[in-house]
Amino acid sequence: MKLGVFTVLYADLPLEEMLDKVGAMGVEAVELGTGNYPGDAHCKPQELLADPAKTKALRQAVESRGLIISALSQHGNPVHPDAEFAERDRRVWEDTIRLAEALEVPVVNAFSGCPGDHPGARYPNWVTCPWPEDFLKVLEWQWNEVVIPYWSGAAGFATGHGVSKIAFEMHPGFVVYNPETLLKLRRAVGSVIGANLDPSHLFWQGIEVVEAIKTLGAEDAIFHVHAKDTYVDRRNVAMNGNMDTKHYGDVLGRAWTFRTVGYGQGERTWRDIVSALRTVDYDYVMSIEHEDQLLSMDEGLQKAVDLLRSIIVRDPKPQMWWA
Repeated sequence: MKLGVFTVLYADLPLEEMLDKVGAMGVEAVELGTGNYPGDAHCKPQELLADPAKTKALRQAVESRGLIISALSQHGNPVHPDAEFAERDRRVWEDTIRLAEALEVPVVNAFSGCPGDHPGARYPNWVTCPWPEDFLKVLEWQWNEVVIPYWSGAAGFATGHGVSKIAFEMHPGFVVYNPETLLKLRRAVGSVIGANLDPSHLFWQGIEVVEAIKTLGAEDAIFHVHAKDTYVDRRNVAMNGNMDTKHYGDVLGRAWTFRTVGYGQGERTWRDIVSALRTVDYDYVMSIEHEDQLLSMDEGLQKAVDLLRSIIVRDPKPQMWWA
């Protein structure tokens, strides 16, 4: 398994300066944002696709430093009810797929997105409960009329360009937000759909990450992994539950807060996650995503690197010599 970083935290640095920095910190892989929510500071698909020499130079800049590109990430909402919004995100998606083909990157990371509640809607409508019955009708319409048709076509586009792994981050606010909804889309669209498994969003939903890994791993549905932690404030949860719309900056008032690895659930939990990934034969990249309100980018990333380097297992599984 390799240790990587989602490089959007250093969007203010030029590409090669960023690569030198994260390489010196001890990572072996970079996950590059290509637009939509993550931005495209280090990897602009239209510009690169228009000039093969620039594409080659990007790959050389990464590989000459002993790094790999683990994934291209263009998390957006391609099923947004605003047609202009959706079309923009779909263009970025298609350009990212073409660029992944050119760079020979095997994984493209995404959000499933969330539609509105009818064809004329202006904003997404994330359904979280089955009653009143209107909500179930909305959910059925979203999946059958929008989400499955779009991603069936998008998956065909990806495989047609040699990309066989579309990795969804299970993120509340979108229709794919937990293992059940991920597998629902995978069964409807095909094995090209899998997970960019980010424990941080599972922690605050109350999902046992090790059990999620076992469930998804049993279906060979883990394509990429984010390393991001979440602190759950038990007092605030006891008062108001896990669902929280307060600004991320309100650390004292929120039910949960993103933290760097080890500062939310602790080292033992991350050792269990690494072991579970090994149990289901995931042997690709753990990509650190740093979104910590209490630690600077440099200090937070370095602490995550140091912890994960000490617990990631690199040697092949041993022969069972004791039994």
